[in-house]
Amino acid sequence: MERIDRISSFIVMDILREAKAIGDVIHMEIGEPDLDPPPSVIEALEKAIKDRKYFYTPSLGIWELREKIAQHYYIKYRVNISPHRVVVTTGTSGAFLVAYSIIMSAGEKIVLPDPSYPCYKNFAHLLDITPIFLPVDESTSYTINVDMLKEYKDYKAIHISSPSNPAGSVYSADTLVSLIRYCDDRGIYFISDEIYHGLAYEQEEHTALEFSDKAIVISGFSKWFCMPGFRIGWMILPEELLQKAEKVIQNVFISAPTLSQYAALGAFDYTYLNRVREIFRKRRDFLYEELRQIFDIPVKPEGAFYIWANIERYSEDAFTFCERLLREAKVAVTPGTDFGSYKTKKFIRFSYTKDKKALEEGLRRLKDYLMK
Repeated sequence: MERIDRISSFIVMDILREAKAIGDVIHMEIGEPDLDPPPSVIEALEKAIKDRKYFYTPSLGIWELREKIAQHYYIKYRVNISPHRVVVTTGTSGAFLVAYSIIMSAGEKIVLPDPSYPCYKNFAHLLDITPIFLPVDESTSYTINVDMLKEYKDYKAIHISSPSNPAGSVYSADTLVSLIRYCDDRGIYFISDEIYHGLAYEQEEHTALEFSDKAIVISGFSKWFCMPGFRIGWMILPEELLQKAEKVIQNVFISAPTLSQYAALGAFDYTYLNRVREIFRKRRDFLYEELRQIFDIPVKPEGAFYIWANIERYSEDAFTFCERLLREAKVAVTPGTDFGSYKTKKFIRFSYTKDKKALEEGLRRLKDYLMK
């Protein structure tokens, strides 16, 4: 099979394109915040343009931003991180590509939860790395634990996300510690996608860096910081991987977008960011209570901005169900099959990245359609 044939479409983006062509659609499919970034982001961006800050930067990122990100880990988690270990990337997508390429070779294996963010497996296929899918469901709140890992052998890395996409589950400190120790003891790379940190509603999220300097942590500015189109993210790497990462970035990206890097210097306004969290918490609470009246929801999301809903009472085929919702009810949601194959035909994912008025209208259309 050709490499490109192993890469699946990112279904949610296909749905977004179709929804925009239809018009008058309530968008509950895409994980893109509708809120503005902190005002200081726009100020920093305008200053960068005025100061002609639109040339290449060092491949690992401007030093000021690497320092800011390192400082963020102390402010939020009380973890001391050297700015030298911070790598600024072209979104988290760029970080995934770089991380996979520097720790694995073609034919090696990586363990991924199923369901999980679909691009993980596609980056693996792009690099001829073999994804091993570990089924997760409500019995473990859609998280991986050490006992589940023991069934698998000869893999080079494990990749988790917390809060997770699509279920919004947050890994506890105890689960993270046991997973990281298991990996460290066996020379397995532990990759923690923390892009939804800052959007945890039931408990404080923990960074993997609290428990090991060997962990590879990936995060960015698209979600909590409300900067999706800036395409700016970061990695925290062990010292021994920095030169390898720099080599890849030099050749593939040259550097992350310059104006976005300078804009991100203004992102760490925690008063504003706390308001962002509360807005999404209120949306979560509202949508969860409404949706559970018409769908079976196996776990209440603890973070991110998604609700994972079972549709078995209406359909056995999530993709067809979503197509009908889009065309007949003008509500766009994402089929579970975008996120893997384990029980995913029975699920759809709702995103609450629209204001309450839009969510209310989406719910009205959903109920009217389902009553038919």
